[in-house]
Amino acid sequence: MANRELESAPARISGQTILDQLIRNCEMGHFEMGYSILLPCIFNIYLHPEDYSRLRSVQDLIKDDARKALNARLAQLNGRPSLLGKKKDRKQYKIACRDWCFEFFADTEGVVPQGDVEIHSELNEAPQPGFRGTKTTLLDREPTVGTGSGSGTGARRTTRHAPERIFAEIRYEDDSGPQTYYVTQSEITVGRGGDDLSVDLPLYTEEEVSREHLRLRRDAARGQFLIVDNSRNGTWLDGRRLTRGVEVVLPDRAEIGVAEVLKLQFEAKR
Repeated sequence: MANRELESAPARISGQTILDQLIRNCEMGHFEMGYSILLPCIFNIYLHPEDYSRLRSVQDLIKDDARKALNARLAQLNGRPSLLGKKKDRKQYKIACRDWCFEFFADTEGVVPQGDVEIHSELNEAPQPGFRGTKTTLLDREPTVGTGSGSGTGARRTTRHAPERIFAEIRYEDDSGPQTYYVTQSEITVGRGGDDLSVDLPLYTEEEVSREHLRLRRDAARGQFLIVDNSRNGTWLDGRRLTRGVEVVLPDRAEIGVAEVLKLQFEAKR
């Protein structure tokens, strides 16, 4: 009986998990401008009430570690070597505040399970029109982007909505590190983008990747995705180079090669 009770005991949140999720949220919530990229620096961290109570006495120590972890990631993003040796056009990552800010809250709405964490972030203490705070969650609750969260006052200003339907997931690693992109719209563009060209999935990598490198489209009637190459240096589907401008069916699981620079792991969600 004791062993069965032990096995069914809820998981406990760890400090490393909180740090990992703060970094993940920070990267997901970036805001790209013409010459720099802003990262969120205001974080509201929601824990299950039991986890919150257990960690109440060490919150300041967790905050100190979180500052170190985020400063290290910021330095890594700004110091990563350029594969082409070009630095003059590289955008600088920065934060709008003088320092990172963290606040812990007990989730009183019964949404965050024990052992889990939900993080809401903002780019600045006074959100500007058009800025949208980023919300991330751990475990099986898919991350979504919501409206502005609180700025450390303790009052959550985010209205909870059912997450958008996720049609597919794309995992990859570019110069900014490992990333996951959730496809929630019927068509997305992928590439480096630029000041006068926005893409749905921006890739931070070599200039061999075109500004709009490829496009994915979901055929709702057939329930399948299609892919078309729009690039100079080519797109590969499971090792086979695509003909530029010709749309082909994308398997439910596929590896997409982008200009022989990086690979996207695509998985459709049924």
